[in-house]
Amino acid sequence: MRRLSPLVAALLVASSAAAQQSVLGPVRASGQSVTPAYEGWFKNPDGTYALSFGYLNRNSEEVVEIPVGPSNFFSPGPADRGQPTTFAVRRHWGVFTVNLPADFKVGDKVVWTIVVRGDTARIPGHIRGNWQIDALEGEAGSNRPPVIKFAADGKEFVGPGGGFGAPLTAKVGAAAELKAWVTDDGRTRGSVGGAGRGVPNLRWFKHSGPGAVTFANPAPRPAAEGGLASTTVSFAAPGDYVLRLRANDGSVASAGHSQCCWSNGFVKVTVTP
Repeated sequence: MRRLSPLVAALLVASSAAAQQSVLGPVRASGQSVTPAYEGWFKNPDGTYALSFGYLNRNSEEVVEIPVGPSNFFSPGPADRGQPTTFAVRRHWGVFTVNLPADFKVGDKVVWTIVVRGDTARIPGHIRGNWQIDALEGEAGSNRPPVIKFAADGKEFVGPGGGFGAPLTAKVGAAAELKAWVTDDGRTRGSVGGAGRGVPNLRWFKHSGPGAVTFANPAPRPAAEGGLASTTVSFAAPGDYVLRLRANDGSVASAGHSQCCWSNGFVKVTVTP
């Protein structure tokens, strides 16, 4: 089984970003497009495949909203594969995964298309051998992503595919509490058999939804014991939202290096007037 080494994966990310930037020209605050990015694939424990996707929003200030539909879709098959509709500024790695069956073939692909201001960008996802990534186990098995739970005794979510906590309800303009329990194995990039509990770096994002979302503290710090991290969130408009929590191990403050080690967790929120 072939895997991308951490160095090769990092170089691929860097070269991709450099190529994209050469096309971009100068960074501008707004008015530019969004490009989907394919990060690579890994096998789920049940033998199915997870294809990891991220994106590059070329703007330095403008957050771009693109609802699922003619300008934000997958093909073939369902147009909605859990992709974001809110694109924060600059590069975001491993934002979500598309799960595919165990009989998905090397020559098959799924394509994510984004259209912004008349510019169309497409990226195929596939399971070619040299695109396999160590998303669930990095540094030759010595480092694993943080564990996210949305209840103290709840289900554990690990890796970029993550999972959904119990759905929440909220009212427009009213603060709603967000709680997560996040722990890490204490091993960090480059460590050799290190042990103990690390303190992950957390960040909440709006993943999708019709209106503005404000987090009181988008980067709460988990408690040293038990990993509880809480904040509040408020919504400017009614509708259905998805929030994403990204948890990086203590070696990095943001996702991207070698495609390991971070985890995503998602929460659906129904907001009423």
